[in-house]
Amino acid sequence: MLIKSHIRKLTYGFKYLNETSSLSEEQIQFQQGALQFAQTKLLPFAGEWDRNHHFPKDVLREAAQQGYASIYTSAESGGCGLDRLTASLIFEALSYGCISTAAYLTIHNMTSYMIDTFGSEEQKALWLPQMQTLDKFSSYCLTEPNSGSDSRAMKTTAKFDNGDYVINGSKCFISGGSVSDYYLVMCKTNENEVSCILVEKGTPGLSFGKPEEKMGWRSSPTTMVMFDNVRVPARNLINKKGMGFKMAMSALDGGRINIGSCSLGGAALAFDTAKDYMLDRTQFGKKLADFQYLQFRLADMATSLTTSRLIIRHAAKLIDEKSQDKTIYSAMAKRYATDACSKIADDALQIHGGYGYLSDYPLERIVRDLRVHQILEGTNEIMRLIISRQLLKE
Repeated sequence: MLIKSHIRKLTYGFKYLNETSSLSEEQIQFQQGALQFAQTKLLPFAGEWDRNHHFPKDVLREAAQQGYASIYTSAESGGCGLDRLTASLIFEALSYGCISTAAYLTIHNMTSYMIDTFGSEEQKALWLPQMQTLDKFSSYCLTEPNSGSDSRAMKTTAKFDNGDYVINGSKCFISGGSVSDYYLVMCKTNENEVSCILVEKGTPGLSFGKPEEKMGWRSSPTTMVMFDNVRVPARNLINKKGMGFKMAMSALDGGRINIGSCSLGGAALAFDTAKDYMLDRTQFGKKLADFQYLQFRLADMATSLTTSRLIIRHAAKLIDEKSQDKTIYSAMAKRYATDACSKIADDALQIHGGYGYLSDYPLERIVRDLRVHQILEGTNEIMRLIISRQLLKE
């Protein structure tokens, strides 16, 4: 499945600050195509989805038709086979339309990547085609009520029994919980052995908690996922026993770049909205754009957005190059970009005054949606721990 490129010159783009000289013509086309989709299929409806806690399955399937459900799944497995830098450009562009919906796509792409990279040929043929079209939605199940940053403390178990694995335990904060069809579950197959098993929705013993009432990401449901003697065939084990933690860690660098890219898209919309407002709004007989204090604030926002893009894209390139420094730079990029982009959104809201606090403008939604990016894919405190450990290695 190929992402649809556009031969004619597109007029879609970030309104301001979209410097593309370091990108190839093909990458610019992918970015512009994703922006067109975001501005026509996501942005006009994002506020309504947020208010109604609506998961837009039909629109996500339209996104899948463009290839956005299999961005870096290999071409051999029917995916687009794109690099991580191009994926970052696409997720940033989609997040300009709806952060929450784009973020779900990053998770679905991650589960597809794990099956494509570690699964057997039989597993790829069985699961990936339906995931690429989003006939089947997927979720990633790692975090538990008492196992967040300390993932090795997980309690969910899978015991081998007569050709099956019997899973018991629970996972929390699962994006797509209850609406997804496939759940990639990290679980202990013995005391010191973490494995990855795919569980299909509808399997007896699999149940879900009520949708969490969240600050943001309201167009993507989040629930607990519970396993009560859930019996799945041994063929659903992905890779070998004991490889789950290695698989999870291998996906984290890319996951951090993905979520940082979603922060870039939300911050870009906040910046564009704030600049337009400053050029339009009059106070004390002058445009807001004529007040030096706000000029300086806008300058800082622009600098932070540009710097965040540079470090995210550099880290993505290091992943593509399989650099030995990819983990430290991915942690740096995720930490810096998610912090900086949240501040950009908050500053944009402040520039709007009381209007920024109203849902008539997108700023309050952007602020809410971006906040969780400083927590998931490893908290920014854990990012600092990863960076400092790498720096102090002897």
